[in-house]
Amino acid sequence: MYRLDRTAFKAQTTEEASKSHAEYYRTLTWQERLRIANYLNSIAYNFPEDNPPRMDKTKFSVRARNK
Repeated sequence: MYRLDRTAFKAQTTEEASKSHAEYYRTLTWQERLRIANYLNSIAYNFPEDNPPRMDKTKFSVRARNK
């Protein structure tokens, strides 16, 4: 679905790159930004984009705090 455009390279400082990326992502809807975040998570954690892993709820517990 997504492809890296290798012809769109522009040499920039980290500050310039950060500013230009922020400006680009502000033009997207929140749904598009969420879709991109889901895609990046699927790449980073190696799971299919349409089938994310389920959270293991046995690793968490609820306790009352003493005040």
